[in-house]
Amino acid sequence: MDWLLVPIVAVRDFLELGGDVLSLIAITIFAMWVLIIERLIFFRSGLTAMANDAISLWQSRADRKSWNAHQIRDKLLSGYDMAANNWVPVIQTLVALCPLLGLMGTVTGMIEVFDVMAISGTGNARSMASGVSKATIPTMAGMVGALSGVFLVTLITRSIERKVEGLEEALELDH
Repeated sequence: MDWLLVPIVAVRDFLELGGDVLSLIAITIFAMWVLIIERLIFFRSGLTAMANDAISLWQSRADRKSWNAHQIRDKLLSGYDMAANNWVPVIQTLVALCPLLGLMGTVTGMIEVFDVMAISGTGNARSMASGVSKATIPTMAGMVGALSGVFLVTLITRSIERKVEGLEEALELDH
């Protein structure tokens, strides 16, 4: 049971070292990763099935030239695009929020350092150390969360563009 307790204690100590803002950053990063994983799973299963359904529906149509056919094709493409882009703006917002929360952690940590300096002067480095850790750890965590999120959101966005273009080609129009 020790193997489970050691990481939990380490995470708790790390969160205490970074202050309250670090907990908020951790929740933000967790939510961001849950949504990223959801998108990746959806791309593997739901989006592929949706594309196959759209292609089979389009190919079963006898009429692919009329105005109505064009509107149905546009509806299929639009529904696919909307399903693929679901949650992507939320993920992008969470990615942008990470460094801002890190900056908030920097400010609150530095306020703590200045409070210690006002009370005990600059000679008490040990007292200032907790404020410095509360200033630097959230900054680092916010940047790590943002960098990992930016990388994956870019991959997801490019994948969506490729998939939508592929469906557009599959739903070819008869002229």
